[in-house]
Amino acid sequence: MRDRPIRVLPLVGGPAQRGNLHGSRYGDEIREFADARIELSRFGSGLTRPEVLDLAAECLPAHHAYAPDLYEEMESIAAASGLTPAEAVVLGGYTDFIDTVRAHAASGPMADNCTAVLVPDERADGAGFLAQTWDMDITATPHVVMLRIEPDDGPAALVFSTVGCLGQIGMNEAGISVGINNLTAADGKIGVTWPFVVRRALQQQDLAAAVQCVMEADLAGGHNYLLFDRQGRGVSIEAMPSTRQIIPLADSALVHTNHCLTEAAQGVEGDRLAHLQDSSVRRLDEAAEMLDVASVDVPALMQLLRHESSICRRPAPPENYESCGAAIMRPATGEFWACWGIPADNEFEHFSTAAIRT
Repeated sequence: MRDRPIRVLPLVGGPAQRGNLHGSRYGDEIREFADARIELSRFGSGLTRPEVLDLAAECLPAHHAYAPDLYEEMESIAAASGLTPAEAVVLGGYTDFIDTVRAHAASGPMADNCTAVLVPDERADGAGFLAQTWDMDITATPHVVMLRIEPDDGPAALVFSTVGCLGQIGMNEAGISVGINNLTAADGKIGVTWPFVVRRALQQQDLAAAVQCVMEADLAGGHNYLLFDRQGRGVSIEAMPSTRQIIPLADSALVHTNHCLTEAAQGVEGDRLAHLQDSSVRRLDEAAEMLDVASVDVPALMQLLRHESSICRRPAPPENYESCGAAIMRPATGEFWACWGIPADNEFEHFSTAAIRT
C-alpha cells in the first residue's frame, strides 16, 4: 500500500442503519477478510472451521449483554455482508478471540501488535497526544478504513478501523480518545472482544465513564487500552480477562507495546516467543528514548511511528506482521492524523472531529 488516501465511510443514524451502510458498502471485501481471519484463528490450534465458529458463537451473549446497541450494529454489518454474527466476532475481535482459542485448544496463534504512546500536555505545548502504529498480519492492510460515525444519540467520532469491524482506534467530539495494543492472555475465555470496548468507550462524554467501560467488560482476551481526554488526563489499562491494572499518565510520556508491565497482569500473561518478547521490549525502549525530550510535536510523532529500527514494522519470517497504518490524535484540538499502510512508505492525512457533522 503506497500513496493511497485512506477511505472514509460515513455511518449515520441508529445501530441498524449504520451496520447496514457498512456491510452493504464493503460486503465482498468483508467476506474475504472474514475468511482470512477465521483461517488465522485456526492456525496451530487443531480446530476445524466449524469448531472455531462454534466457539465464537458462544461469545455472542456476552457481546449482547455488554452493549446491545453495538451488537445490533454488528449484526446488521453481518447481515448486509453475508456473514453470520459468529463470523463477524472473529473478523472484528481476532486478536482477543485467539486468546479464547488458546484457552480452549491449549495451543493456537499468537499476535504481537502495535506500539502506542501517550504524551502529556506539559511535553506537547499544552495539548498532548495519543499516537500509535496499528500492526497486524499483512492480510489486514488492504482492508483499512476510517469510519466517520454520526449516531442519532451520543457523540460523533472518527474511528480508524478495518472493513466489517466496529472500530479499533478513535476520538470522539467530546475529546475522548482510545488507542490499543495487544497482550497475550493465559486466561482467555468466552467473553467480549476489544472492538466493542473501544466503541463503547467512544460513546462516553468523560474519561471516567470511558475507563469504566474497560473496567466492567467481561473480556475474552488481553489488550492494553490507552485513554486520553482534552483536559490532558490519560491512563493505560492492562486489561486481562481476570484482572485490570491502571497506569496513570504522569509528567513523562507513557509507552506501551505487547508485554505486560504490571505484576498482576504479568501473573496471567501467556507464554511469549522469545523473538516477540525481544521485539516488544526493543520497541518500548526505543519509543521511550525518542520521547525523552522537552517538547513533542506532530512531526516528531510521525518520525517515531516511521522509525524502522523496530517501531515501524515490515513483514519478517516467521510471522507476517507489519504496520498496516498509524494514528495520531490530539484531543485538545480535535485533530486526528492517520495513514493507511506502512507509515514509512505513506503520508499522514489530517482529519478533525469538528468537521464530522458539517
